[in-house]
Amino acid sequence: MFLKAGALSLVLLLASRLLGLARESAQAAAFGTSGLGDVAVLMLTLPDWLAGLLASGALAYVLLPHWARQTPVAQAATQRFVAVALLGGGVALGGALWLGRAPVVALLAAGLPPALYPLAREALGWSALALPAALLAALWGTRLQHERDFTGLYGANLVVNGVLVGGLFLIANKGHSTPGLERLGWYLMAAMALRLLWLHGRRPKPEKMAVAAQSEATNVHLPRTSIWLWAALSAGLPLALPFAARSMASAGGEGALATFNYAWKLVELPLVLAIQLVASLAFPAITRAFAQDAGAAGHPGAGATRAVRGAFALAWTLACAAAAGLLLGAPAVTQGLFGWGRMDPQALVRVAAWGGAGAWGLLPQALIAVALTVLATQGRMRWAAGAYTLGLGALLAANAWTGGDGLRLMGLLNGVFAGVAVVTLLALGPAVRHWLPWRLMAVTAGALVVFACAAPGAGWGQGAAGPGLAGLAWAVAAAAGVIALGWWTGPDLKQALRR
Repeated sequence: MFLKAGALSLVLLLASRLLGLARESAQAAAFGTSGLGDVAVLMLTLPDWLAGLLASGALAYVLLPHWARQTPVAQAATQRFVAVALLGGGVALGGALWLGRAPVVALLAAGLPPALYPLAREALGWSALALPAALLAALWGTRLQHERDFTGLYGANLVVNGVLVGGLFLIANKGHSTPGLERLGWYLMAAMALRLLWLHGRRPKPEKMAVAAQSEATNVHLPRTSIWLWAALSAGLPLALPFAARSMASAGGEGALATFNYAWKLVELPLVLAIQLVASLAFPAITRAFAQDAGAAGHPGAGATRAVRGAFALAWTLACAAAAGLLLGAPAVTQGLFGWGRMDPQALVRVAAWGGAGAWGLLPQALIAVALTVLATQGRMRWAAGAYTLGLGALLAANAWTGGDGLRLMGLLNGVFAGVAVVTLLALGPAVRHWLPWRLMAVTAGALVVFACAAPGAGWGQGAAGPGLAGLAWAVAAAAGVIALGWWTGPDLKQALRR
């Protein structure tokens, strides 16, 4: 039963992410990397990004453990109370965003030509209207996660992306894109509304629960404010880093924001489907191992060591394999995803180059994903929040140095992720020396460097294999080679895959 549920969740997650890529592809076809593309990226991503920054991760970190200790009626009362708070906050924040559209456009899309500012302000108006619905969807999605209704949870993403993909394809095939951008706001609102209808239809419906929850609403007990604060920082700051880098890239001129957005999507897909998925699947095993056989302080038992070491081995190997494939196959992947519609060839070259440069950041993010899982198990998320806060400060401080250059920004992001990885690993204490599979890490990292440099004309982040099926074949072969070397290096990867 659990295997079937896990397989179904993985299939739905994969379908959701692939449909998200189709949305980006349709968006590129409709608007390219023009100023209109920058405006479209802002409109479509801002509501869910703000919801993720302020609520989604915090809701999961705080409410899932809290609901586990409550009765169904008390859970419904808590959910109602939080829903009212989120809607009130969403309306207030949306109103502030509406009133401050002009400075927000200047801050988030500095490279837009002045002629597009009125259209950008109109687009942010649609984002402001969609924000309350995005916050409420985050809460209802968290409830489905608690109920283990992964079909409902991932199906909501399919609904919203399906509506937007359909709308963007219509815009891409309708000639001039300026009227299409004006219609895009209606598609956004329709997607948000249909997602809420889907989530509402999947909500738990015990008999008379809603009436009882209303009667108990005045007696709702929530975790203290400090827990919400650290949860919000730990979950939101990782989302802030690429968003801030994207906004900084907009200083590079018209279309730079959209270009960076598409390049980051190349990095984000393996990050979510491989590295973060490994950490999520390892979470229960690591939690059980620490609870069952943790030894003296700083010296966990053998079971915890095996669980954490296996997670590090698998996440690191997949990160090296994904980085090798992206470094060598970025032109082919970029051509396949974005090489149609209104995308011009020079923009495709930049997307591939920036995405290839960002591939190196997958390695530290693999270490961070597992380290955060252990820190969450131990209740020490403040280390992660502090590391990400320092990283975000360093990123913003280097704004003048980057000058909107996407390659510099990707390199800077890689450095920030490396710094966060060092801090989170040090936070694990002396036991981390036994948890890291040093030999496997050295061999797979060495293989990544060899594959990245072996092809004729290979460059660091330039995607040397070229576009087309040959480039994809070379990328797949390199990724498979890294995994094979990790398999034969020692028992760590084999034991991780057997679990």
